[in-house]
Amino acid sequence: MSSHLIISLSELKGWLESQTSSILAPVQVKAGKLLKEMREAHEDLIEACKMLIENSRKEIEKRNPRTFKRAQALNKLAKLFLERLQPLKVPEKPSFSGVEGFVDTAQKAYAVTDMDVRNWFPRISPFFIMDRGKFLRTFETAKASLKELSGFLAKEYVKAKTLEETFRLIDEIIRFKSRLASLEDDYERVERERAQLQEELNQTKLKIVELEGVGELAELAKTDEVIGCLRREVAYNLRHLQKPLMKLQSLAVHGSGSGLTPEETKKLGEYLTDPFEALATENVGYRLLRNILRNTARLISEGKLKLKEDKERKAKQAITEIVDKGSLSFLHQRCVEAKMHKTKLSTSSVIAEAVKEMSELREHADTLQKRLERLESEMVAVKKAMLEVSQQIESVKSLVEKNVLDFSGREISITV
Repeated sequence: MSSHLIISLSELKGWLESQTSSILAPVQVKAGKLLKEMREAHEDLIEACKMLIENSRKEIEKRNPRTFKRAQALNKLAKLFLERLQPLKVPEKPSFSGVEGFVDTAQKAYAVTDMDVRNWFPRISPFFIMDRGKFLRTFETAKASLKELSGFLAKEYVKAKTLEETFRLIDEIIRFKSRLASLEDDYERVERERAQLQEELNQTKLKIVELEGVGELAELAKTDEVIGCLRREVAYNLRHLQKPLMKLQSLAVHGSGSGLTPEETKKLGEYLTDPFEALATENVGYRLLRNILRNTARLISEGKLKLKEDKERKAKQAITEIVDKGSLSFLHQRCVEAKMHKTKLSTSSVIAEAVKEMSELREHADTLQKRLERLESEMVAVKKAMLEVSQQIESVKSLVEKNVLDFSGREISITV
């Protein structure tokens, strides 16, 4: 038993050629010779078809009543032969798959042509006897060449089929390896771009954090946070009035005796849209809200603004707390102060510049993040392609190793 051989892909083809030259070379030489003979015979057959077409055409032009119809029949038949046979291409280089494919296609075309000859040539007889004879001799030569090529394929060339296929598989591994190297280069390029983008994104985020810590901007952020808390507090205090105020707005819009002035109607819309903003822009004592709520209470009492019992009870209680007890006074004051403070900060040139810079930095960070996500998706796709090509290499490599073992008895391992 031969020892196990470890061989690199770059050396494999040369080694295999040296080991199998006595098997493959003679077969390929003979295949080349038979293909040359087949090509010449088939080309002669094509020329014979053209000769039949040309000579029958000349006879048709003579308009001889005795030969006219037979000349037409021969012309049509020869064109059919040419249409069927001309597309057949004899392989330039010998390969089992190429020869096998040609033989299979040619046998079918020749068989149909042979049947047409037997059916139609007797009907054309006795005319065009010399032309038909020349075609038949050429056709018989081509059929003989095809028969010899077919026999060689089945008895001799088949022995070299696996070996020839193995050389093709080696070329396939080489192509896969080149593809894998290209993918690896792509992956490294994308990884470098990703690392650069990540670093730029980190630096941008750091600048944002630093800018957020700057005095005026930090104070603005803190004020926004306070306003956020106040928004929630205002909404909470008005939670039981949401439904009745919506019904009141509906009455006001449809002119059904809401009792509201245009100014109060406008303010009602503000309370439904942005309660904090509405309260923060009220004067001391939030007169407009009080009037709105008084009208709400009146309409509830008159039965013009209907609510479920529980909701009505809670709404009346909330109105009493706000209108009679001034429960929103302190909250109103805080809202006004917070809004004024934000307005003051927002009009500062320093703040305006900082806000502009912050906006630009955040926009840049968003752009970088999107580019980073695209690159990461590309990396995933390239990595998947690399895995697929690696698996293809391993699959074809295993097949080559098996083929070598089968026809030579030599166990090899290929390093790619």
